[in-house]
Amino acid sequence: MEAPKRGSSSFTSKARPSEHQNQNFLPPSPPDTDRESAGSSSEPSDSGIKTPRRNRSNRLRTRHVSLYPLPPKCRPDNTILAEDLRTPDNHVVRDPRLIRLTGIHPFNVEAPLSDLYDEGFLTTKDLHYVRNHGAVPKVEDSEIMGWEFTVDGMVDKPIRMSLAQLIQEYEQATYPITLVCAGNRRKEQNVVRKTKGFSWGAAGLSTALWTGVAIGDVIRAAMPRRGAKYVCFEGADKLPNGYYGTSVKLSWAMDAERGIMLAHKMNGETLPPDHGRPLRIVIPGQIGGRSVKWLKRIIITKEPSDNWYHIYDNRVLPTMVDPEMSADLPETWRDERYAIYDLNTNSATCHPAHNEELDLHGPGHAYKVRGYAYAGGGKRISRVEITLDKGKTWALANISYPEDQYRLASEGETLFGGRIDISWRESSFCWSFWDLDVPISQLREADDIMVRAMDEAMMVQPRDMYWSVLGMMNNPWFRVVIHKESHKLRFEHPTQPALMPGGWMERVKKAGGNLTNGYWGEQLGREAEVVEPVKPAKEICMTNSKVNRTITLEELKSHDGETEPWFVVNGEVYDGTGFLEGHPGGPTSITGAAGQDASEEFLAIHSENAKAMLVDYHIGTLDKTSQALLAGSEAAAAATTSENAEPRAVFLQPKAWTRAVLSAKTSVSPDTKIFTFALEHAAQAVGLPVGQHLTIRLRDPVTREAILRAYTPISPASARGTLDVLVKVYRATATREGGRMTQALDALPVGHAVDFKGPHGKFEYLGRGLCAVSRRERRVRRFVMVCGGSGITPVFAVLRAVLEDAGDPTECVVLDGNRTEEDILCRAELDAMLVGNEGRCRLHYVLSQPGPEWTGRRGRIDEGLIAQEVGPCTSMDGEDVVLVCGPKPLEESVLSIFTGMGWKKEDMVFF
Repeated sequence: MEAPKRGSSSFTSKARPSEHQNQNFLPPSPPDTDRESAGSSSEPSDSGIKTPRRNRSNRLRTRHVSLYPLPPKCRPDNTILAEDLRTPDNHVVRDPRLIRLTGIHPFNVEAPLSDLYDEGFLTTKDLHYVRNHGAVPKVEDSEIMGWEFTVDGMVDKPIRMSLAQLIQEYEQATYPITLVCAGNRRKEQNVVRKTKGFSWGAAGLSTALWTGVAIGDVIRAAMPRRGAKYVCFEGADKLPNGYYGTSVKLSWAMDAERGIMLAHKMNGETLPPDHGRPLRIVIPGQIGGRSVKWLKRIIITKEPSDNWYHIYDNRVLPTMVDPEMSADLPETWRDERYAIYDLNTNSATCHPAHNEELDLHGPGHAYKVRGYAYAGGGKRISRVEITLDKGKTWALANISYPEDQYRLASEGETLFGGRIDISWRESSFCWSFWDLDVPISQLREADDIMVRAMDEAMMVQPRDMYWSVLGMMNNPWFRVVIHKESHKLRFEHPTQPALMPGGWMERVKKAGGNLTNGYWGEQLGREAEVVEPVKPAKEICMTNSKVNRTITLEELKSHDGETEPWFVVNGEVYDGTGFLEGHPGGPTSITGAAGQDASEEFLAIHSENAKAMLVDYHIGTLDKTSQALLAGSEAAAAATTSENAEPRAVFLQPKAWTRAVLSAKTSVSPDTKIFTFALEHAAQAVGLPVGQHLTIRLRDPVTREAILRAYTPISPASARGTLDVLVKVYRATATREGGRMTQALDALPVGHAVDFKGPHGKFEYLGRGLCAVSRRERRVRRFVMVCGGSGITPVFAVLRAVLEDAGDPTECVVLDGNRTEEDILCRAELDAMLVGNEGRCRLHYVLSQPGPEWTGRRGRIDEGLIAQEVGPCTSMDGEDVVLVCGPKPLEESVLSIFTGMGWKKEDMVFF
C-alpha cells in the first residue's frame, strides 16, 4: 500500500499561494453585509427598514483576527437515557433536550431551534442533529484504533487499512463543516400533504470541527483504473435492506476544493457513537445522507451505487409523483437526475422564536430579527433579504461568516491534530448568520416576517413550496406570523418538529385554509366558499375513576401467561382474563399482549366501542419507572438478535414483531395484488396454523403512527422462506377515503421491510374433520363457507387443507359473493382444487353486477340461496360449522339469515 507522506496532503493545493499571498487570498465577503466592519452605517431601504450602507472595501481581507470559534463545552452530566435502556442503543449517551422525530428508536433527532442557534457557530455533540436508520454499532474504546476499512473495486492496488494506519500515515486536517439533512423543514411539506418522510423542523442541521484525512489521498494510493467514475461508501449499520450505502462522483472525491474527508474526530474528540464512531465520511456542501457513518468500505465503480438506500432515499421525484405512484416506478427511482447531492439555498428565522412574545411597552425601539442561511456545493450565501409586506418590498440583512476566521490561521497551525490552514480554499462549507434591526413600530403594522437567501450563483429561495414524495430539499421563504395580542406581539413559526403541535400552517389548515393557494392559506376575496374546520377527535375514557392502584413491572410480568393476562395501554394496566372467551379475535389476541405495552396495537385497530369497554377491565396504573423500562421492550428484543444469532426455524412470534422484506408485487386484478415477502432465511417456516391470521404493521412515514391490519396469507402451510399475502387495494376516490393499510402497502417499493406478528385467531383447522374454536376441539362433518371479496383468504386456507388431503372426509359448501367476474379472487386456484373433489365440495360464485356473458348465479348471497344450497341445520351435535369472512354488511346479513333458519350462533365462526 502506498500512502502520501505527511506534508504532501491534497488538502494543500498545488496552486497554493505563498505566505504573503495568503493574507489577501480569501473568498470575497460582501462588504455591505459584514456587520463587524468598523465605521458601517445604514440608510433606509424601500421598505423603510434600515439596511447597511454599501462599502466597496473588503474589510475582511485586511482585518486581523487572532481567534476563531472553538467548540462550546458539552454538558458533563449527560448519560444514557431511560428511554434508550431497552433499545439496541443502550450504550449511547444522549442529551434529553433533543427532539425525537421517530419515536424512541431509531434515533432521529434535532435540537430546539433557538437552542441550536444560541449555541453559536459550532454545535456540541449534545445538540448536533442525528439521522440513524437503525441501531448504532457498538465500538469499544479498545477497538477504535483497530477498526478496519477497505478500498476496492476498480483499483489496481486494493487497500485494507486500520484507523491507526490512517492517522499515522496520512496528513490530518481540521476545518468546520455544516451538515444538513435533506429532510430539513420537511414538516412544512407534510402539513400540506403527507410525504413518505418523517417531520423534521428547521433544526435539521449542525456545524462541527471535523478532523481527518482527505479522501483523495487514500483513493489516489489505491490507483483507480480508467473508466472509474463513482465512489461508493458502505457503513457497518446493518439494516433491513442491507448495510447503509451511497455514492458520489469520483471527480468530486479527488478534488481538494470539495474537501471530502475521512473523519475520525468531531470537535476534537473521538467521534461519538451517533456520529459514526470511529470513522465516517464527511462531505461538505452536500446532504447529510451522503456522509456515511461507521465506514467499512470504499468501492470505486463505473456506475452509481446500487445500494437500496441510495436508490430509494435522498431523491426529489417530480412533484406529480404521489406515494401510491412511486411504488411502481423502479426506473424513476434509479434515475440519477432525481438524486440529491448538493444542498440548495435555504434560510430560517430563529429569533423571534416560536411563541416568543414582545412587549410593546418595553425598552428599545427595534427588534433584532436573526437566523441562519446556507448554500450547497461550496457556494457562499451572498445576500439575505427580509420582507414585512409579503414580498412587495425587501431589506438587506447583515450577514456574518464565522467560517472565514479559520482562513486567517497561521501557516502550519494545527488544531486537534490537524492543520487548519484553509486560506487557499475558495469554497464555503458552513452556515452563515444573518440579522436585521427592525423597528417595533413596523412589526406592529406587519402581519408576518419572511426571509429568503441567495447564493453567489444567484440561486434564490423560491416563494412557494415544491412538494415531492420524499419531502426533501424544502426551501420556500421562511414565514413567521405576527399576532397582535393586547400590549404585546406574539410570533408563530410555520411548524413545530415531529408530532409537536403548533405553527401557523397547522392552524390555517385546521381552519379550512388552502395552504397551496399561493397566499399561505389566507382566504382570498374570490374564495367565497369556506371549508369546514377540522373537528377534534372525540375523547374516549378508558379508565375507571374508582381505581387508584399502582402496579409495578414485576407484578405486570407475573401475569404474562395465558391464564390471567395483564397488559398495558397508555400506562394503565388491564386484566384481560374476563374477555378471553369473548374476544372476536380469539384468546391469543389477548395472551399475545400479556405482560407487554399493547398501546400501539390496541389503539391502532380497535373501535371507540372497544376502547370504552376497557373501563371494565381496568385494574391500576403502571408506575412511572416501570413505564420507562417497558417503553422500549420491542427494541430490546431486537437488541438480543444479531447477524450471528442462530437462525430461527419459525418466522412468526406471538409476542414480538418480526421483519420480512417485500420481494415482489404481482397484480391479479386492477385493484388486487399478491405481496410476496422474503423471510429471514430460505428454510424458515411461516408458523401459521390453518385458519388463523397474522398482523402486519407499517408506520405512517409522517406521524410514525402504527398502521396495523390482520391478514390470512394464501401461502400453503408447508411454504418455506416466503410469505404470500393477497390484498385488495382500496384507493381513495372523490366520495371515499382510501384504505390506510392497503394504500400504504401498495406504496411500498420492493425491498422495503415490513413487521409481522402472530399467529392470532380463535379458529384452527387441525385436519381430517378436527378443528379448535377458542381452544376447544370439536369434530366437523360439514363446513359451510361464506365469503365476499378478499374475505376468501381464510376460507381458501381451510378449503385447501381439506381438499388436498384425500383422507379428509369433511364436506364443504362454498358461497363466494362478488360484484363482477373480475373481482373473483383465487378463482383459478379454487377451480383447480375442485377438480376430482366434486363429491366433497360444492362451489358457487355469486355476482351482484355480472356481465352479459356470465352464466353463473346472479344477485347476492341471500336467504333464498342459502336455503337452497345449505338448508336448515340438521346436526344436533355441532358437526356443521359455518365459516364467514367478508365486509361487515355481508357478515351481519349472514348471521341474521342463519340464526333465522335455526342455526346456533356458537356454530358460526367469523374471521
